[in-house]
Amino acid sequence: MFKAIHHVAIICNDYAVSKAFYQQVLGLKVIAENYRAERDSYKCDLALPDGTQVELFSFPGAPARPTRPEAQGLRHLAFKVADIEQAIAHLNSHHVDCEPVRVDPYTQRRFTFFNDPDGLPLELYED
Repeated sequence: MFKAIHHVAIICNDYAVSKAFYQQVLGLKVIAENYRAERDSYKCDLALPDGTQVELFSFPGAPARPTRPEAQGLRHLAFKVADIEQAIAHLNSHHVDCEPVRVDPYTQRRFTFFNDPDGLPLELYED
């Protein structure tokens, strides 16, 4: 029945800043961008190499996330990477700080967390 995750949707505080971060820093490719006048809202569809998409939205007056990271709802978005050290170096070169690398006790895979411009917790998960 289910084949894969198609997309994850994110409501941004500053749409332009978030779009630049996901496109220029994380390297996602813009598929489509639309302004929806009836909602005074932008929607940008970005794609990873495997076709998974991240949707960015701007909604005037949207409330901030109440707490981090243990608020109800989406906890974080994880990106699969081949080389975690290389990915961290890339993020650091864009002035994005990462937490110390940890090892998942169940899978033995290395991972770390960093934040997008709105403080949304993002994860690098080494494959």
